[in-house]
Amino acid sequence: MESEGIQFFENKTVLVTGATGFLAKVFVEKILRVQPNVKRLYLLVRASDNESATQRFREEVIEKDIFRVLRNNLGANLESFIFERVTPISGDISDENFGIKDSILIEEMWKEIDIVLNSAATTNFDERYDVALGINTYGALHVLNFAKKCIKLKVLLHVSTAYVSSEKGGNILESPLHMEDTPKGTSRLDINAEKEVVVEYLDRLRVQGATNEEITSTMKDLGIKRAKLYGWPNTYVYTKALAEMILGQFHQNLPLAIVRPTMVTSTYKEPFSGWIEGARTMDGVITAYGKGRLKSFLGHPNSILDVIPADMVVNSIIMAMVTHANKSSQIIFHVGSSLRNPIKLSSLSNFTFRYFTQNPWIDRNGKSINVHNPKIFSSIASFQAYMDIRYILPLKVLWLANLVLCQYYRDIYINLNRKVRVVMRLVDLYKPYVFFTGSFNDSNTEKLRVAIRESDVDVNLFYFDPRCIDWEDYIMNTHIPGLTKYSMKP
Repeated sequence: MESEGIQFFENKTVLVTGATGFLAKVFVEKILRVQPNVKRLYLLVRASDNESATQRFREEVIEKDIFRVLRNNLGANLESFIFERVTPISGDISDENFGIKDSILIEEMWKEIDIVLNSAATTNFDERYDVALGINTYGALHVLNFAKKCIKLKVLLHVSTAYVSSEKGGNILESPLHMEDTPKGTSRLDINAEKEVVVEYLDRLRVQGATNEEITSTMKDLGIKRAKLYGWPNTYVYTKALAEMILGQFHQNLPLAIVRPTMVTSTYKEPFSGWIEGARTMDGVITAYGKGRLKSFLGHPNSILDVIPADMVVNSIIMAMVTHANKSSQIIFHVGSSLRNPIKLSSLSNFTFRYFTQNPWIDRNGKSINVHNPKIFSSIASFQAYMDIRYILPLKVLWLANLVLCQYYRDIYINLNRKVRVVMRLVDLYKPYVFFTGSFNDSNTEKLRVAIRESDVDVNLFYFDPRCIDWEDYIMNTHIPGLTKYSMKP
């Protein structure tokens, strides 16, 4: 592998989809920082035109704190340094050739591109089915078809998720997905038929004169319904699984690497520790708890929370590109911690309680929020019993009172009923993760780590071994402080 980690990208041209996303930002910053001799980074950005794409890239990427180290090193020269190497392009992976109309630009890209990173995705668990299918599934096919036209292509790397395995327990292997292998095994998937289902639903809704809100709600419900029909818990992992099936079936001899991260958290070390964007998976629970809005956690105390810092994911992506370049096959890498260094839900609960006890959140009125040791409901049944007594029963009393008192408590009832429905929907969406008992086998990823240690690649620069993480230290001194700085709003 020589010193390939850095040298591999020298004088190379890279296409990055989903360029304003969390992982893409960490990837782009890393490449620019460690390999300034990269030839070109084409960054696909959803925008009306290239000028708007450049402006969005400037505002949503360059100006973010993730570029702090480069900004400190380059000062006023940062933008000129970046734009000598970076070309933001207006495009959408939902369209063939990303909807790019400039034929000269497309021909230039097909001639120049060496590496494609597909990190574009909608990660909402209950995204509209038409939107999720368009971006997560057909978007991956469009990226593959585009990559096939790149005459110098060395590797296509697709970012998936470890949870395409559905709700399996035990030892989950780095195995490819096939159309005929659905988790339920009851019926064979036909992706074209799924697309027809979407078209039929949308046509019917338009004929019925449905509002945009009604269309959105119906398409969200449809996504969950179709996912559960085949055995996946939500629309996100279902449409990402479909993407893997398509890529595996149609990649032919194109070098294809699929990285399946688990729950991605704030940076462990680079470009500095604790950078994060948005409240991701478990972070919504942490922020709600810290603000005093959540008094309990749902999940078995011994459930494994498989989390992995973003910079470790990006390092694994880079090294997967290096090692799988020019190999006419498909390989899958699980990138997580459940096998090598698991953290239990009970530990996260303890760390979170201790952190916010020592560092209470200050609300917009300057008031310190006191938290209490959270109650953990170890089963859906115990949680349902709690909800019945605490909320469902009072709701029924309110409903009866409204009948007797001419809807006197109508607004209170509507508000409480809405909140209960939101909570129950979130519980349904997150249930597979908080009761997860399996572990993701990472044999391919471990072979990658071993190969790096045995080569002259700088392991301090391309680290992604979760065994080095002290979870107590990371959660309390890196992750939650980063979360409160970048994602928690008063």
